[in-house]
Amino acid sequence: MQPPDDAVLRAERAASTAAGSGFDGTVTNRIPLDPQGDEIRAAIVDAPGAEPRLGSVVLPPRTPGTTLVAVIAAPLNPLDLLIASGAFHSARHEAPYVPGSECVGVVLASDRYAPGSLVYGECEASPDNPGCFAARALIADEKLLLLPDGLDLVPAAAVGNAGIAAYMPLIGNAGLRAGETVLVLGATGAVGQLAVQVAHRHGAGRVVGVARDRAVLERLLDLGADAVVDLRANESADDLAARLLAAAGRVDVVLDAVYGMPLEAALRVCASQARVVNIGNPGGATAQVPAGLLRGKQLTLSGFAGLHTPLCDKRAALTWLWGALRRDELKVEVRTLELDDILTAWRAQEASPHHKCVLLPQEVPGGSRPEPASTTRLVDVPASAPSTAADDASGEPAA
Repeated sequence: MQPPDDAVLRAERAASTAAGSGFDGTVTNRIPLDPQGDEIRAAIVDAPGAEPRLGSVVLPPRTPGTTLVAVIAAPLNPLDLLIASGAFHSARHEAPYVPGSECVGVVLASDRYAPGSLVYGECEASPDNPGCFAARALIADEKLLLLPDGLDLVPAAAVGNAGIAAYMPLIGNAGLRAGETVLVLGATGAVGQLAVQVAHRHGAGRVVGVARDRAVLERLLDLGADAVVDLRANESADDLAARLLAAAGRVDVVLDAVYGMPLEAALRVCASQARVVNIGNPGGATAQVPAGLLRGKQLTLSGFAGLHTPLCDKRAALTWLWGALRRDELKVEVRTLELDDILTAWRAQEASPHHKCVLLPQEVPGGSRPEPASTTRLVDVPASAPSTAADDASGEPAA
């Protein structure tokens, strides 16, 4: 199925808008009407632990049940870097592959979605299944959702993985109720900042953010936090617990993106029957949970991993997030970079920025591009090695 001219026009208009280039209606860098069989620009990770390089690939032919998408905005997530490192417990790719786990884009060819439709998609990148850090991506139909009208595409992409990791643990796992006190551990990251806003917008009586960067913590007060607590080097769990209690009182819900000692301190200030949901563990792979505390307070501890949650189960969360964006009730700080700048974006994400890094893979009208250094035909690359369980010091990231 070939997309008509208006689909191509919409793809270029979306790319131009995302890049802030002021699209004027002139088609200058047309996405080909024959959208497959050509080399496309892509980021490529050659081996576990390697940084990505800019290259080009040839996508395999589209088959029934898949949709060809022109990628407009593709956020970087900690998970993308963890998989590329070779240390992720659920996937390890020995052969070259295109990374990228989510994107917003325009349908070019599909049996289910009309060409020109704007969609959000998720992708399990592998040598056999190129990811979203490319000009185009093949995505399974069931891993796509149509975007509502009136959305700014870059923020819509930016709140995908990160917003899901904030919304679903709070509203789904923890069942946050109006008037309850919420503690967000790791509140200055993209997920944490969104979690503060989700809790505030859902009527939490008090929201307290906890993280290391004091300057960024202070900004949370403008996003809905009632108080903030800074993590201090070499502080004991008892001392941190005392400061948490002073700032929050007894806590009903803990969203934990840190683990380790901060979680141990948070458990001590939990109210009876509090709910604690872990979404990451940069603070350590283990935490001590005293049995008496667990039973005495009748705590509920659980974990959330977006990677293992089907997109259909995320629809309600994304609908709320996109609606809040459209109503200007949700703020997300975004840094956009072109695909040429994949290494800069990768290293920025590696440094744990307090914003979302989003790649813009489409050609921008009037822009120039360097020629890729090489072409990788992923369709001919052998399958990846079987998944192996690896020691995971950093944990499965939330976003």
